[in-house]
Amino acid sequence: MTRERSTPGFIRLYRLGRLLLHLVYGCYCVGVVFPFYSWPRRFVAIKRWSRGILRIVRLRLTVRGSLPKDVVPTLIVSNHVSWLDMWVINSVVPVRFVSKADVRRWPVLGFLVTRAGTIFIERTKRHDTARTNRNMVQALLRHEHVAIFPEGTTTDGTEVKPFHASLFQPVLGAGARVVVLALRYVNSNGSTNLDASYAGERSLWQSVQLILSHRSLRAELTFAGTIDASGKTRREIAREAEGITAAALRLSPPNRKTGTADGPRGAERTAFAPTDTLYPIRSHSAPAPGQALTSDRR
Repeated sequence: MTRERSTPGFIRLYRLGRLLLHLVYGCYCVGVVFPFYSWPRRFVAIKRWSRGILRIVRLRLTVRGSLPKDVVPTLIVSNHVSWLDMWVINSVVPVRFVSKADVRRWPVLGFLVTRAGTIFIERTKRHDTARTNRNMVQALLRHEHVAIFPEGTTTDGTEVKPFHASLFQPVLGAGARVVVLALRYVNSNGSTNLDASYAGERSLWQSVQLILSHRSLRAELTFAGTIDASGKTRREIAREAEGITAAALRLSPPNRKTGTADGPRGAERTAFAPTDTLYPIRSHSAPAPGQALTSDRR
């Protein structure tokens, strides 16, 4: 696909330099400043830092709807497209993400996300899953917003994959509700921007290059629905969240084969993590499920 407008090489290099410096600044904050911050103050800093990332890559974010105002343990779930997803979400609602354990060992980013409060899970170890669930329940009961990408992998934005029901277990343990986000990256004509995705065989470096090559990016984040988990199984909650996500994005619900109710077992990618004003952010009321999402045009 030919990108709408490509930036000159020297501008891409300038942006890359700013991005790296911002990551270093983030490491300084979480390593030196965060130990003296309460969690609420950390969340404020993470929100500012995330907005700085979006400014650097010149991402224009349109937000539809908002988080319910009442104080209730809340698990936030979203479809997963890009390494930018975590910062897009954190720029609006600072959260503690759940991520696969090997991200913790990544250079620089591993240190950054660990100190920013990411909850890690070793999916191949059953006892570690139980530990992660306990950590998630404790965070939810402290009214810290916890977020997951229940597909367990990224897509190019043109489909919704089955949600792993096991990731919804902490909802039952904490008596929490589920807030469903629907995220997509779009071109000026409203079509899906495939360059923003971090999926398939595309490497992180290739993804960064593609994103920095755009003069600007557009993303749409929709608060698509809230699920009351009372009296429901984790599988029912996962299926309902899938349907809400697919309807908000105007995509077909995931196809399931017999005997695979919990969706695919593997995970190709799970983004790393977070943490000064946004490159513009605009809010709109949330559309009804299935209503067309219109791009932000000026």
